Amino acid sequence: MHERATGPRRRARLLLATFAVVALGALGFASAAAALPGNFWGVVPQLPPTTQDLRVLKRGGVDSMRVPVSWSSVQPDSPREWNWSDADTLIGAAAEARVNILPFLSSAPGWAVPTDPRVGSSKFLPVRNGRQRGGWKRFVVEAIRRYGPNGVFWREHPELPRLKIHVWQVWNEPNFKYFVARPNPKEYGKLVNLTYAAAKAAEPRAKLILGGLFARPIEATFHVRPRQAYFASTFLQQLYRTTPGIKRKFQGVALHPYTGSWKNLPGRIEEVRRVLKANHDAGKAMFLTEMGWSSEPRQPHNSFAKGVRGQARELKGAFRLLIHNQRRWHIQGVYWFSINDYAGLCNFCGGSGLFHDDQAKPAWYAYKHFAR
Repeated sequence: MHERATGPRRRARLLLATFAVVALGALGFASAAAALPGNFWGVVPQLPPTTQDLRVLKRGGVDSMRVPVSWSSVQPDSPREWNWSDADTLIGAAAEARVNILPFLSSAPGWAVPTDPRVGSSKFLPVRNGRQRGGWKRFVVEAIRRYGPNGVFWREHPELPRLKIHVWQVWNEPNFKYFVARPNPKEYGKLVNLTYAAAKAAEPRAKLILGGLFARPIEATFHVRPRQAYFASTFLQQLYRTTPGIKRKFQGVALHPYTGSWKNLPGRIEEVRRVLKANHDAGKAMFLTEMGWSSEPRQPHNSFAKGVRGQARELKGAFRLLIHNQRRWHIQGVYWFSINDYAGLCNFCGGSGLFHDDQAKPAWYAYKHFAR
């Protein structure tokens, strides 16, 4: 990953512009930035970054990286075999670069959750029978025993700085059909309860945050049965209603507030905070474990595509807003999706990165301005 050098004249213009901004608002920005929680600035990879990539990010102010620890990757073929190589690679590179990790536990293997012929999918939560529940709990225990503060991974790699991983995220976007074929708040409540029991058995200090809820998927407005998606606020409200005692099982709510403009973020965030308040849980932390816009050229049917400069403008507007409201919204972490462009995973993934072909975009320089 590289940052493009600038000539003397361009560098002078940039410095003058920077000093002008500082002169106008340094005191307010500095006091807000100084008050931010630790590990506030994060990123999400699409492809595994190298240690050198992560060192560039670390120098730019990145505190944390959100990474998958996938059951289907660890035990793809059998409950008797374990393969941690994918997670080892990501976590090892992060440790070497001294970038913290937020792991999310997700994705059941086919032997545990086979394809349902009625919907042609195996993307269901592993809570429907004893084999699924037992397999998931064992996976959670082994993951925490491997990567937790006193984990096996750190003993196997004494040359690495030891990351103190205490916080674990339960699944990814459980309110959206792409990650759960038939989203169901009650089933997700069962998964949170299972994960809590397993996590505490493995490491009493372990803490859970909910899987990042997609704020307002358009599929939630479709009048079809079974439902394909829920708004985050609706899903969270039904989670509280269908799972008594659930508030004791997690320490934070995670949101993916994807939207066409940063100006829409307050509505996305505040509707979730209203649900927390209504359930006497207003003190809960909030994590924005994915957010971002694309640098791809503007398109009629893709509101996330903003162009190269537009991506940077959206980032600046969003980050200013989040810093200003960090305490009021109890935001503990913000994770930009993604590090590098990689087309094919979603309709804006080809331009979502802070880097393109390892070359820094304007959005990366804007990110650094806030994070450093």
